[in-house]
Amino acid sequence: MDQNTRHLMEHLPYLRRYARALTGTSVQGDALVTRTLEWFLESPTGGAAEDLSRGSLYRHLNQLQDSAGPKERAPVTPHPVEAALHSLDEMDRRLYLLVNLEDLPVADAAAVLGIPPEEAVERLNHARESVRAKLAAVILIVEDDAIIAFDLAETVRGMGHTVCGNAATMDEALTLAAKHTPTLALMDIRLAEGDNGIEVARELRRQRFLPVIFVTAFPNELSKRGLDHLGPVIPKPFNREQIEQAITRAVFTPHPEDASVAGKPH
Repeated sequence: MDQNTRHLMEHLPYLRRYARALTGTSVQGDALVTRTLEWFLESPTGGAAEDLSRGSLYRHLNQLQDSAGPKERAPVTPHPVEAALHSLDEMDRRLYLLVNLEDLPVADAAAVLGIPPEEAVERLNHARESVRAKLAAVILIVEDDAIIAFDLAETVRGMGHTVCGNAATMDEALTLAAKHTPTLALMDIRLAEGDNGIEVARELRRQRFLPVIFVTAFPNELSKRGLDHLGPVIPKPFNREQIEQAITRAVFTPHPEDASVAGKPH
């Protein structure tokens, strides 16, 4: 194996990662990388060293992807990050991938895409803001202790998410959920007026799927009733790191949107 081929092989994992993100599937991405390797091997110069920078290889991947004309993007995946990227303009999506996934400096990514660096900066800022907005969760807090509710709300806002309201009873929780359509709920089990957060969660699942994280001083109550499927449990007293980790897992985990499926009895 000559030095140029060895150099190309060192880039192969990065090319595969970018190609898979670019095409939306591992099969199409690997096929694109294979075509790039064929281009290198069939080059009259045997793959000149100046063609083997990561930037030039990314540029060639893009050219191959575009060479067959406009293509339909892969179907939107249920994964929130991929769905957010899918919503971007194609140039912005590629720029975001090159900078955020492949760690290219903005100027180098601009060169790959053939756009001025100042335009790349503007496009990247727009893309990042768009992705950030789409990944921000709207969180309902169902907690009858005002101090704990305040602490949870501060943690949620500190992560860049939105609190749509705090409910102390079942009626308040269902009213807020109907009004704001949250993407996640932090739920106590023992609520005001004798209400129970488990019943709130079951009703929310019946109406539409809503991921729930139980934050409770009674962490075994779900398992005793065979209802572990309703959501993860964080026992009180809790720390902010536990809440942040649980929210992140919930936000970045795909979940069914069909309430008729989610509401089936278990």
